[in-house]
Amino acid sequence: MKLTFVATALLALASTAGMAQNINERKDYQQDRIAQGVRSGELTARETRNLEGREASINREEYQMRRNDDGRLTGRDRAILTCRQDHVSSAIYRDKHNGFVR
Repeated sequence: MKLTFVATALLALASTAGMAQNINERKDYQQDRIAQGVRSGELTARETRNLEGREASINREEYQMRRNDDGRLTGRDRAILTCRQDHVSSAIYRDKHNGFVR
């Protein structure tokens, strides 16, 4: 019983550390996708400006969340950021595949 509790606690700790890292990795990946779309001409200047603004908004929101919780993200904060990143990811895909070229 004691071993199960310790294992569960370690797993929970590891998953929260992994989640924070995934948010940052995802930010980098989405920035790379936007940059690739600009290089290939799949994203127009207006689309790029819109996507970059949405990414900046997420970054500001994350900053405020961390500021409110002593530099940490709560589970709810992570869920909110992940949902917003999901929406931006979909927008990146739509904009890159809508047929408009610069």
